[in-house]
Amino acid sequence: MNNAEILKNIIEQRRSIFPKDYSENEISQEIINEILHSATLAPNHKRTKPWRFKIFKGEEKARLASEMQAIYKATQAEQTFLEKKYQDIGFKINKADAVVSIVINFSGMVPEWEEIAAVSMAVQNMYLTCTAHHVGCYWSSPAIVNHLKESLTIEENQKCLGLFYMGNLTGE
Repeated sequence: MNNAEILKNIIEQRRSIFPKDYSENEISQEIINEILHSATLAPNHKRTKPWRFKIFKGEEKARLASEMQAIYKATQAEQTFLEKKYQDIGFKINKADAVVSIVINFSGMVPEWEEIAAVSMAVQNMYLTCTAHHVGCYWSSPAIVNHLKESLTIEENQKCLGLFYMGNLTGE
């Protein structure tokens, strides 16, 4: 297969795959590094590199799950609180091998939409690299992420656009 055929195949296979379908096997650090490196190759006007990624694994990921569950509980009125949603928040984060926060840094050098587009292209590169490595992934942007400013050390000119969940699909 030539490069164009390989790329077409990867693009056609790209899907959002959710944590319930992830295996228990870890994604190697080498593959995680490659996924994040591919994100940094996205085009960005004036080379602002507006993406800021933070990887959550192990204990740090477990703390993120607990924090997000606590935020959900604290921000819901008693009549709108759903125990299933509360449990799902913890399950998704804990089932994923790695969770990456997607934070945008607005430089002020270019229109905000251009930096949002650059971050979106970075995430698409992550999706494609995950697909090439048989790593399941999806981008989720629940309103809860707006309350993670301290854990993500989000600055005034930054905003969290969501979380990128990743998990191995194979027994490798």
